[in-house]
Amino acid sequence: MPVRREATARQMRLGVELRRLREAAGLTAVEAAALLGANRAQMSHIESGLAGVSEERLRRLASHYACTDGEFVDALVALATDRTRGWWEEYRGLLPTSFLDLAELEHHATFMREVAILYVPGLLQTEEYARGVFASRVPELTHGELELRLRHRLRRQQFIFPYELVIHECALRIRVSNRAAARAQLLRLVELSEADNITVRVIPFDLDDFGRAASTMTYVGGPLPKLDTVVRDVPHGSAFIDSEAQLSAFRTRFRKVEAVSLDFERSRDFIHRLAKEL
Repeated sequence: MPVRREATARQMRLGVELRRLREAAGLTAVEAAALLGANRAQMSHIESGLAGVSEERLRRLASHYACTDGEFVDALVALATDRTRGWWEEYRGLLPTSFLDLAELEHHATFMREVAILYVPGLLQTEEYARGVFASRVPELTHGELELRLRHRLRRQQFIFPYELVIHECALRIRVSNRAAARAQLLRLVELSEADNITVRVIPFDLDDFGRAASTMTYVGGPLPKLDTVVRDVPHGSAFIDSEAQLSAFRTRFRKVEAVSLDFERSRDFIHRLAKEL
């Protein structure tokens, strides 16, 4: 298959999983390539996501790697053979690649769990709130760049997967724009929390022994738990975390934060009360 100029995060994830299977089998890249009748460079391209792999070759590799998890192999085949050209491709070359990778990740998500400490998450932001977030960026965005990011963010909000948000009172009180925009955002959260696929829970300031204020995270469910992904913000985009040890740690962190949050009804009442104060 031809070599890609750039691999998406989804294509790189497939390569990472194939490399992990190879290393677990105790094979070098040269040895694995020989099993396919390929060379080391071709195997390197496959494992870096720069080259695709057919279903037949992927299943051959899984057999050589003694992978007996049929469900996992099927999920990898789905990754390898997916030809979806999603709406986010309209923004390729216009927005940073991390924006597109995040939209693609969400498109294939089976669920999402999020912990927010400072901001209302992008999937639940009103247009004015999102505009305020982008307008505060340093260096300042041009009008055209801001509008592109805004349209992309609002398009991402057309999701149907189960979404669980635990949000700190700090994020609810910080005004990224004016008072009217802050009130509209809070009322929007109340409205969204009544949707069948969305749950919102609040962590109030008045909580003893809360040492997890740095636990901001976005946990995205894959077709299988070992194909889940955690997204963390970094200075120049997003970092995707996918090691099994890290995923396990983030699952635990989410449940611990969730355990100290208010229940659904008390959270809705809490947010509504804050909105009335504005």
